[in-house]
This record gives sequence, C-alpha cells and structure tokens, in this order.
Amino acid sequence: MSTTPSNRNRYPAPDLSSLPEDIRLRILAVQEKAGFIPNVFLGLARRPAEWRAFFAYHDALMLVEESVTLADSPPSGGEAPSGGNAVHAVPSLGANRSAGSLTKGDREMIVTTTSAANHCLYCVVAHGAILRIYEKKPLVADQVAVNYRKADITPRQRAMLDFAMKVCTASHTLEDADFDALQAHGFDDEDAWDIAAITAFFGLSNRMASFSGMQPNPEFYVMGRVPKPPKAVNPSA
Repeated sequence: MSTTPSNRNRYPAPDLSSLPEDIRLRILAVQEKAGFIPNVFLGLARRPAEWRAFFAYHDALMLVEESVTLADSPPSGGEAPSGGNAVHAVPSLGANRSAGSLTKGDREMIVTTTSAANHCLYCVVAHGAILRIYEKKPLVADQVAVNYRKADITPRQRAMLDFAMKVCTASHTLEDADFDALQAHGFDDEDAWDIAAITAFFGLSNRMASFSGMQPNPEFYVMGRVPKPPKAVNPSA
C-alpha cells in the first residue's frame, strides 16, 4: 500500500456539459464573473441534489438578506477577478432573516479560522482569499489560520472567533458564560446562531473537501495579497 500522499481529487469532476441545466448555467455565470471555476462547484456537482442543497444553505448563511448578484464585489484593495464573491456565490436562493451584526468579512473570518482547526486545505485557501479582500488586509487570513489570538483583528472579532472555535472543537461544553462573552461585544442570540451555523456548515464542507482530496484553485493563493496599483492620472485630461 502506497504511503505517498496524493494531490489528486479521488472523485474526478463531472464534465460541465453533462450537468443539469440549472447547475451548469450557474457555474458558467460564476466562471464568467470570477474568471475561473472554483473547484468546489464541479467537485460537488457529481451529485446534483446535494449540490443544490449545499449551495442553498451556503447562501442562507453567507449571503443573508442581500440582493445578491454575481456582479456584487467587496471593497477594493486586491479585488478578486471580475467580481469579488462571485468565486463562491451563485444567484441567491433566498434568505430567511436579516444579516444581523456579522459582516461579510466576519463570516469569512469564521470560515477561515475554523477550517484551519479542521485542517481543510481547500477552505482555508479559498475563504482566506475572500477574507483578505473583504477586510482589505493582505495578512489577516494567514494570521487567523495559524493563531487568531495573535492576529490583527478587533476585540469583537476575537470574541466571535472564541465562540466559533468552541463550537468547532468542544460544542458540548458551551454554557451561558460563552453567550455572555459574545453579548459583551454587542452580539445577540441570533448572531450566536449565525456563528454556530456557519461553523457547523463549514465543518461539513471541510470534511467533504478533505476526504475527497479537493485542491484549491491556484488563483485563490494570490487573491487579495497585493493591492491594485492606483490608476494612472492623465495630466492632460
């Protein structure tokens, strides 16, 4: 038996042309805006019903109460190719509550930090890229993935990650004091639900990506690391 680790996906991605039309069209829309197809889209598409369920819950957690289009983009400062969160968004399948107090950057920070705890290469690299863009901090994804307690984040975000990490690693030990610590930083019980649900959902995603050998697209590694140079000003204009 070979002990050499494999970088190949154990489950080859289906051919795009073979997919149900609704899934194929959404993937093509992502490709058009992002400039590439994130591997998770094709990797999960081998089971269309699960793909639809996965991205419906993804959108409910990560794109809450927003009029989401693939043209939406996060603040600039190392933008993703042609449209920011287009690398993970599909046309919104609907949301059932307001966004609460969690920003898009907060949500990606939870994903990156807990995915690192779960040793998920794909999710750390992919969501770390989006985190860098939303927070406009080229170092933050590496910092929270290695040790969020030493990262350049706010006390509020550290409290958020303390709670997320407890959900991730020891959810059975959660108690009122953990909710009180969140409330001290302005989070309510619905925010706590969001933090826990994001952590739990991406725990599933982490395990599916890791067991299947899903690899991050090369594009993710460089996104958001170097700010775009300012546009040249024409002095004669």
